[in-house]
Amino acid sequence: MSQQLPDSVPPDLFAARADAIASAARELALAGWTPATSSNFSMRIDDGHAAITISGRDKGRLTRDDIMLVDMQGRAVGTDARPSAETALHTQVYRHWPEAQAVLHTHSRTQSVASRLYANAGVVHLQGWELQKAITGHTTHESVLEIPVFPNIQHMPELVARVDAWLSAGKPLAAYLIDGHGIYTWGRDMAEARRHLEALEFLLGCELDLRRLNA
Repeated sequence: MSQQLPDSVPPDLFAARADAIASAARELALAGWTPATSSNFSMRIDDGHAAITISGRDKGRLTRDDIMLVDMQGRAVGTDARPSAETALHTQVYRHWPEAQAVLHTHSRTQSVASRLYANAGVVHLQGWELQKAITGHTTHESVLEIPVFPNIQHMPELVARVDAWLSAGKPLAAYLIDGHGIYTWGRDMAEARRHLEALEFLLGCELDLRRLNA
């Protein structure tokens, strides 16, 4: 892939971000969370740019060449490659949270099933689980961690607007599910984003187990 970087983006910074994304994607693919080329991952470059996975690539085989540059409106920069259709959801995170440095979106079985099961309620309420403290800002298992479930709208501006409406209502947001789809979460670096993703995968699995056991 030919990637022409603008002068404001240091090549070594882009390369480091691309390598970090590719490495995380390969590990998450090994966990079975990115089936059939699904999922997308990104990292902030600066206030105006992000590095993101190219659409349709096998996440278990990603290299630096499978990562491209976009601006904060989700437009490709310096390449003919096509970013994920959901790039607008990544750039929304970066615009809303200046401290956010990485966004991870996966399609594990647990995430997908939970998104369908809780779609009518529109939210998963997590409370009483010790691992809630793995989510930044939650210091006790007694707190309530709400994970909204948004409808699987193919028109990205409408889905972005749904997320904006949640935030405009003053509700905390650490992650969200999309019905029949998967989860989005983020962090102040790749390690924090990975921690959030792994904790939420565990917590959603626990909730599904409880539903089965109490049926």
